[in-house]
Order: sequence, then structure tokens, then C-alpha cells
Amino acid sequence: MSGQYNVNSQPPVAWRYSGNQMKRWRTKADITREELAAASNYSPDTIKSMEQGVRMPTPRVLDVADELCRAEGMLSAAKEYLHREKFPARAQDFMEREKEAISLWWYEVTYIPGLLQTKGYARSLIENHVPPLDEETVEKRIAARMGRQAILTGRKPPVGLSFVVYEAALRSPQADAEQLLHLLEVSRLRNVVVQVLPFERAIPAALMGSMVLLETHDHERFAFTEGPFVSELSADPELVSRASERLSMIRTQALSSAESARFIERMVDQP
Repeated sequence: MSGQYNVNSQPPVAWRYSGNQMKRWRTKADITREELAAASNYSPDTIKSMEQGVRMPTPRVLDVADELCRAEGMLSAAKEYLHREKFPARAQDFMEREKEAISLWWYEVTYIPGLLQTKGYARSLIENHVPPLDEETVEKRIAARMGRQAILTGRKPPVGLSFVVYEAALRSPQADAEQLLHLLEVSRLRNVVVQVLPFERAIPAALMGSMVLLETHDHERFAFTEGPFVSELSADPELVSRASERLSMIRTQALSSAESARFIERMVDQP
């Protein structure tokens, strides 16, 4: 992996590879982009974005290109791999590193961390995505998010997981009693620490956005930050060090795990 990723500008490898192959076969067969666009009922600009890997090539365009270019199934075969993409393009590199993590520190400002979400909470977020997602994509993303939670108990040796959640995330309308009780349940796992950062303890560093620090089996350390439009996964030692320092400052202000459990219990008990 290179030192730094701008995830928003690096679409999934499967998109880029299949798009590149589609362009190569089209050129070899002397088929113009306009001809492929007309045959598949897309605009030439859309075909261009697919060939560049910016947009996922659809099953329809792959099948049409396969037939026009006489690729004998080579292009249509890409459909299987493209359907495996369960996560938003800008988060996929992080998801791959998460699978390799031996430790993970997560600070979340606005939402309950994905690894700690109930299915109902996840659905409320994903179904209200802007722009709206189709039902199939919604279901795939919910299933993918739930599948990621195997990291909590499904690894040997267990992954060390530490979460700090800003009080605002706990006060959101989506964070119902079921979600809060789930947080308490997960916090009792031996390899999981959940801390709450109350409003009155927030420091400027805590208001700069969410972030995740993780370390892989190869002892590579990464920092991941996610915004509404741009996300970044970085292995640059200086950036990782700065993120680690910021997270350490936030953790010193957060409640202890025991105090955090009592804080969440009081929220559940409130009428």
C-alpha cells in the first residue's frame, strides 16, 4: 500500500480494472464509445466514466460490450466481482484494513460507531442516505455492516477495540433504548472498551471530526478520517502520530469505562 490514500479519488480496484478492460476490448473491436453508449442506452459521458473506473460498470453495459466486442464472456464475467462491492467506494480501503486489524481505536462525534450499531440503528441511517439508495443497495450495506461486527468476538486472538463516543451521538433520535442497551452489552466484552465524552468535557480537538486508528498484523498503523464528501486513509507516520496524539487528548477527557456505563444506564432509565 502507498503511504497515503484519498479514498474519494480512488474508486474500487474492481471498477477500475473492469472499466479498463471494457475500453481495451472496445478499442480492439473498433467500436466507438458512442456506439457502445447507444447500444446499452447510456450517454457517451457515462460510458467514459465507467471506462475510467469513476463509476461502476453496470451488468447491462458489460453484457452489451461483451456481445459487441465479441469478448466471449470475458467482460460479462466481471459482474460477479462488481456485485461483491458492499461498501461505499470511499470507505472500501479502510474496510480491507479493518479485516486485518489487531487493534483499533475509534472516536465518533455524530454517530454510534458502525461496529457498535444495532441493525435498526444502521437501517435508519442507510435508508435516509442522500441521495437515496435503491432497496437492494440498502439491504447489502446493512448486511455488510452487521457482518463487520464479527471483529468483536470472532477473532482469535481477540482484537483490542477501544471506542470513545461523544454525547451528541448518544442523544440523536436514532439512538433509541435498544441501541443504548446494545452499547452496554458490547462494553462488557473483555476486549472492548467504550467511553463517553460528555458535552461539558469536550475540548477543541474533540470537535474536529471522527477518526479511527488501527494496527494490522504486519504492524502497519493507519489513520482514517471520514467526512460527508471526502475520506482519507493514511499510513504516513507523521499523520498517524498527529491523529494518535489527538485521540489520546480526547481519551483523557472521556469518562472511564465504568463511569461511561453508568452514564448510558442513566440515559436508558430517563423517561
